[in-house]
Amino acid sequence: MVGICSYSGYVPRYRLNRSMIYKAMGWMNGSTIGNAKGEKAVANFDEDSITMAVAAGMDALNGCHSSAVDGVYLASTTMPYKERLNSGIVSAALGLNDRIRAADFAGGLKAGTTAILSGLEAVESKRLNTVLVCASDCRLGKPASAQEMVLGDASAGFVLGSDNVVAEFKGSFSTTYDFVDHYRGEAALFDRQWEDRWIRDVGFEQLIPEVVNGVLDRCGMKITDFTKVVYPCVYPAARKKLNKILGIAPEKEQSNLHAEIGESGTAHAPVMLAAALEQSKPGDRILVVSFGGGCDALCFEVTGNISRMGAGNGISWRLNNKTALDNYTKYLVWRNILPVDAGLRAEEDDGTRWSVVWRKRREVLGLWGCKCRNCGTVQYPQQRICVNPECGAIDRMDEYPLADKTGRVASFTGDFLAASVNPPAIYGNIEFDGGGKYLMDLTDCDLDEVKADMPVVMSFRKKYSDDRRGICGYFWKAVPKREVNNG
Repeated sequence: MVGICSYSGYVPRYRLNRSMIYKAMGWMNGSTIGNAKGEKAVANFDEDSITMAVAAGMDALNGCHSSAVDGVYLASTTMPYKERLNSGIVSAALGLNDRIRAADFAGGLKAGTTAILSGLEAVESKRLNTVLVCASDCRLGKPASAQEMVLGDASAGFVLGSDNVVAEFKGSFSTTYDFVDHYRGEAALFDRQWEDRWIRDVGFEQLIPEVVNGVLDRCGMKITDFTKVVYPCVYPAARKKLNKILGIAPEKEQSNLHAEIGESGTAHAPVMLAAALEQSKPGDRILVVSFGGGCDALCFEVTGNISRMGAGNGISWRLNNKTALDNYTKYLVWRNILPVDAGLRAEEDDGTRWSVVWRKRREVLGLWGCKCRNCGTVQYPQQRICVNPECGAIDRMDEYPLADKTGRVASFTGDFLAASVNPPAIYGNIEFDGGGKYLMDLTDCDLDEVKADMPVVMSFRKKYSDDRRGICGYFWKAVPKREVNNG
C-alpha cells in the first residue's frame, strides 16, 4: 500500500484584512472592492517559501519519520534561489540525512501535486522508501491589483511511503497545456494574469472537467464515490457552476480557504488536502485536483491509521493561531515594495562566507548542538571541550538536536537602534529544556507579550537579507509557544 503517511500545513501568524487593502488602494482601482471580503495570510518579514516549507515539513515529520526519509521534494513558484538547491536547504534545516535525493519543482501552480505524484511514483517503484513533499508559496500582487487582494501565503507537507499509510493512493490523471492564465517573467516581482473571464470560461470550466472525468474513467469511479472533492478556484460563481457540471454535492466540496488564507499558489490544493484529511475518517475517499499549466487529479482512500495522527499544528490550528497585521504599509515594507530607511546599521555588508556555512552547516541550518558523553551537558554552538567546569572532557561530544526542543526566555531586550523592518528587534537568552543556552532573535511576537520564563519553540527563519548580492541567509529564531482553541 502506497500513500500519505502523515501530513501537515503551515499558515503564517499574520493576517491582513482585505478591507484595509481596499481602504488604502481602492482609490486607484475601485473594482477590487469585489475581493475586499475576508483576510489573507501574510508571511512575516523573516519568512519565505523555504521557511514555511520547513515549518510544514517539521510538523509532518513530527520526529518519527526523519531517519527514514530518503527524498525531499519542494514545490514553489517563489523559491528564493535560482541557482542553489532550495530543497537542499529544507533538507538541512530538518536535520535529514545528507545521502538523500532532493529536487525543486516549479514553473506552474500545479507543481505541488506534480511533486506529490513524483514522490508516490518513486515509492511505488521502490526507488525510494519515504519521500517528504513540501509545497510553499509567497506570491506578490502589484498594489491596487486584484492579485494583491486574492493571493495569500501558506505551505503544506506530506510524508509519502508504504508503512502506516493514512490515505492510500488509488490513481491519478494529468493534463498539460500551455494555457497562460498567471505568468511572471524571470526578473518580475509581481504576479500577472490574463482576463478573469478567460481563466474562468476557458480555463477552469474546460480543463478541470476534463481531468476529473479522466481520473474517474481510469479508476472506474463516480464523483458520488468521494467524500470530499478538493480543487482550487477563487471565483465563487465559477465554483458553483463547476459543482453543477461535475455533480459535486455542497457537503462534499472542500472549502478553498479563500476568506481565511487566500490563493496560495502551488500550496493551494495541498493545503486544502491537508485540511480535508484533518476532518476525515476511515473509508473516506478524497479527490484532489490542481490547476495551472494543465491539471493533476489524484484519488486517495483514508485508512484506519488516520486515527493515529496527533493533533499537531495543522491547518485548523494555524487558522486559529493568528493576529491582525494592522498596518498595510508594514506589509509593503516587509515585501520590499515600499523602500524605507532602516538606519545606518542597515547599510552594513552582510556578505555570506560560504566556506563557513559549509563547515558549520549542521549547526547553522539544522541547529545541532552537542552533548557531553561524560556528564550529559548540552551546549551550543558545538565545542570540543565540555563547558561544565566539573567535567572539562575533550572530544567526548555527540551531536544533539535543538530545533525540536522547547525552551524558555531567560532574559530579553527590545532594541530600537538595531536595523529592523519590524522594530524593535527583540532578542534574548533562551534556555533549552534538557540543557543548552543561546542568544536568539524572537519573532512572531510583540515586545509587550514577551516575559521572562515564557515558553518558546524554534522556527526556521530568514536571518538577514543581503541586498547587494540579492540573497538571504537562514537561521533559527524563538517563537512564543501558544495554546490555541481549535473549536
